[in-house]
Amino acid sequence: MLSPLKGLKILDFSTLLPGPYATMLMADMGASVTRVAHPTKPDLTETLPPYIGGTSALSAQLNHKKDCLKLDLKQPESLEKIKSILSEFDVVIEQFRPGVMAKLGLDFESLKQIKPNLIYCSITGYGQTGPYADRAGHDINYLALSGIASYSGDKTQGPSLNGIQIADMAGGSHHAVMSILAAVIHKQSTGEGQYIDVSMTDCAFSMNIISGAPMLAGGHTPRPQGELLNGGFFYDYYPTSDGRYLSVGGLEPKFIERLASILDYPSLTRFALNPDLAKQGELKQRLSDIFSQKTFDEWRSIFANEDVCVEPVLTLEEAAQHPHFVSRQSITETEIKGTNIQQLAHPVKYSQ
Repeated sequence: MLSPLKGLKILDFSTLLPGPYATMLMADMGASVTRVAHPTKPDLTETLPPYIGGTSALSAQLNHKKDCLKLDLKQPESLEKIKSILSEFDVVIEQFRPGVMAKLGLDFESLKQIKPNLIYCSITGYGQTGPYADRAGHDINYLALSGIASYSGDKTQGPSLNGIQIADMAGGSHHAVMSILAAVIHKQSTGEGQYIDVSMTDCAFSMNIISGAPMLAGGHTPRPQGELLNGGFFYDYYPTSDGRYLSVGGLEPKFIERLASILDYPSLTRFALNPDLAKQGELKQRLSDIFSQKTFDEWRSIFANEDVCVEPVLTLEEAAQHPHFVSRQSITETEIKGTNIQQLAHPVKYSQ
């Protein structure tokens, strides 16, 4: 595997998930990452079970390719140490609340006096400016304020929690990586550094693209189970007879027609090709009745060789063993302190 970021050196002051996940991605792409950690106060991720050889599995995953520099940033000698090694690094990434790094003398304006072409990325919940800049928050709050939660979930039960941290990772981590790499390209052509202000809430808000465009153009406000992709159409999850679920996502006519044939439900084609959201309840109830007649494994067998956008809802353990991920080497066995754990490898492949 190629290492496209080989030679890029990152000094990482971040904790928890967004920053560490961002630098993990860049480390997997070949960057050299040195994280700054407190000598005695563990990051929360280091305290979460299960443990492998005394190390949190999550912490081991996030930091498996990183060096660690133990420093108490409240001590003058630690600050001097940072400044003395800063010239070795291309990128600084931090995740403190606005103003914290400035109080320490480690903000962008201070550090660029030492390294003028420094790329400096700050990840926060609400950004460096605005009335919420100093406000505490977590993923659930960012999704709430961004409008995403308002049309996610069940219209009778309200917003639903997600299995992963969307604003933290898709918003904070991925936007940070994208922005840092854009700044690296800019630096290559101009020699200039950049300051990057990543707001996880702003990033989450920007992901309202499908519902946002109609809202801005025509004043349409999306509601739970009222849109094509959030449960207002037959695109949804359906329970099997043994309490498992199937995902049904074939919106295109060719998939709808084939699904109607497999299920022996000719009316599906009429309902689906002329979507009337007022009548979708009848359609979805009929699909639920059909899928509840067979077990999860029976439906998996039926759809195994059918190209209709119907897939089983797998547990994480089942997903890790799925032939697709195994063949793509998305799952690798990594030994940490003598114990094998299944570790998610970098999902993007590079080749010459």
